[in-house]
Amino acid sequence: MPEFPQLDLPEHPRLAENITHFARALRKAGLPIGPGRVIDAIRAVEAAGFTEKSDFYWTLHACFVSRPDHRQIFNQVFRLYWRDPQYMEHMMSMMLPSLRGVAEERAAEAAEKRAAEALLDGADAPVDRPEQDESEEETTIEVDASLTMSEEERLRSLDFEQMSTEEIARAKRMLSRLTLPVTPLKTRRGQSSARGARIDGARTLRAAMRTGGEIQSLARMTPRTRWPALVTLCDISGSMSQYSRMVLHFLHAVANEKGAGWAKVHAFTFGTRLTNITRHLANRDVDAALAAAGAEAQDWEGGTRIGDCLHAFNRDWSRRVMGQGAVVLLITDGLDRGDPDALAHEMQRLHLSSRRLIWLNPLLRYDGFAPRARGIAAMMPHVDTFRAGHSIASIEDLAQSLSRPDDMGEKARMLAALRG
Repeated sequence: MPEFPQLDLPEHPRLAENITHFARALRKAGLPIGPGRVIDAIRAVEAAGFTEKSDFYWTLHACFVSRPDHRQIFNQVFRLYWRDPQYMEHMMSMMLPSLRGVAEERAAEAAEKRAAEALLDGADAPVDRPEQDESEEETTIEVDASLTMSEEERLRSLDFEQMSTEEIARAKRMLSRLTLPVTPLKTRRGQSSARGARIDGARTLRAAMRTGGEIQSLARMTPRTRWPALVTLCDISGSMSQYSRMVLHFLHAVANEKGAGWAKVHAFTFGTRLTNITRHLANRDVDAALAAAGAEAQDWEGGTRIGDCLHAFNRDWSRRVMGQGAVVLLITDGLDRGDPDALAHEMQRLHLSSRRLIWLNPLLRYDGFAPRARGIAAMMPHVDTFRAGHSIASIEDLAQSLSRPDDMGEKARMLAALRG
């Protein structure tokens, strides 16, 4: 058992309590930290000392970081908690962007808001509270939560573009909890099953060879099942930027959800050019993933060339990601000024290559919406499902639509309006 050096600690040391509170903030930010790691960290700091900031940083880093994607979260929480003397003011300015002058205005780095939320959660509760005099009267705070459900229901149906900063943050948390279940596909290959509907001739004959050619029982089989892939094409032009950000938050949760059913989730953005952001969504930290995706897509909030981008996808990526019946999710308003015949041709190719093509259009939120634009009219006949995609409720309806293969959404009504 190693002997740890004696440290010059004050009469009432707070280092262990501060490390415990720091570990609690890391756990709320998403790092898997239990009591054992906290004890190891306290003993490691006691053994290594904390006279140098770099030694103190790397000692805690070695105890708390176990995955590469945890480093950014650890860096931000460490900087806010240990290094920045005015970390609370910085956090408040990030959590409440409407307040100006509290801290310098700058763009939040990856995982910084997540670290701020973890530290602010419980920041108003000090570690050591002085004992109150029994003669002092206690103040009772009553919270009326009768309208909580109605507020959440209102947020579910609220348009993404009409949300405030606080409502957007709440909506992102709600989207991160949603799932996108899918029904497995039956294949031609079979697997042994005692109650299978098909007779497995090969297994039956092999068993008969062991008994001199006499068939004593029939081996049966049932079709194997597999999970389809999800391919998402997301419009990031100026008119779709806010909707695209919310949908990408949802796709990040779907891509990182274990046991969700999808074999693979592929994501592409398009405005004036096509960008593959699949590898960025693999990052478990949503802030870092979307920051990297935004840096990769240089045409964010630019123009729209739907036909050219679909042509690039069909030419370069269709055979790579559309094999074996992928489900395609297209998020765009369909406002394209290009050649409508070329757009219709590319949509037809995309439709024939996919098992199911679902189009989410935020313009469908308007009661008087009609497919009068040339781009929308050219795309409409080549989709299986046409739905709105402007709110949390519309995303939830998408999950229900996937469980009904015959669901068309508003396609029939829109086609009738085109013919009329």
